[in-house]
Parts: sequence; structure tokens; C-alpha cells
Amino acid sequence: MTGLPLFNYPAFNEAAAHLRALGHTPLNPARHDIAGPIKPWDYYMRDALSLVIQADGIALLSGWEDSRGAVLEHILGDALGMDIRPLEGWLS
Repeated sequence: MTGLPLFNYPAFNEAAAHLRALGHTPLNPARHDIAGPIKPWDYYMRDALSLVIQADGIALLSGWEDSRGAVLEHILGDALGMDIRPLEGWLS
């Protein structure tokens, strides 16, 4: 999310909408208000990791490998034995 336009919130919100339409209950890290003051990276990362431990699986957006945060989420999800797939794998 860091360094991307609008922190890539539009892509996260679109993915969440698709997953919701298929009956999933997405835990979307892009639920924060980005209009106000931006908090430090670790604030958002701690929140995102708390969502990971609540989830049953992880849907990875395109380019996740280039995201320090997504890599951490993947490592944690893998350690917890979660179902981790690219977003497209959840949509079929």
C-alpha cells in the first residue's frame, strides 16, 4: 500500500466487494480514513496483522511480493497454516 496512489485502497475495496458478493467475509485493511493525518507504517501493519490472525485465509493482490507488509502477512498466514491464494483463486 505504501507508495501507491491512494495507498491502493481502490484495489483493496474492489477485491473486498467481489469476495463479499461470493459470500466471503473479507477483513479489509483498507478500511481506514486516508483523508486525515497519515499514521506511521507500523500502526497500519499492527492493525493488518491483527486482521490476519482473525482470518481463515488470505487473498493476495497482484504485486504483493513487492510489499513489505504483504510479505509479512504471507509469512504469518503460512506459519498459521492458512489458505493463501491470489485473489483470482478466491473468485473462481
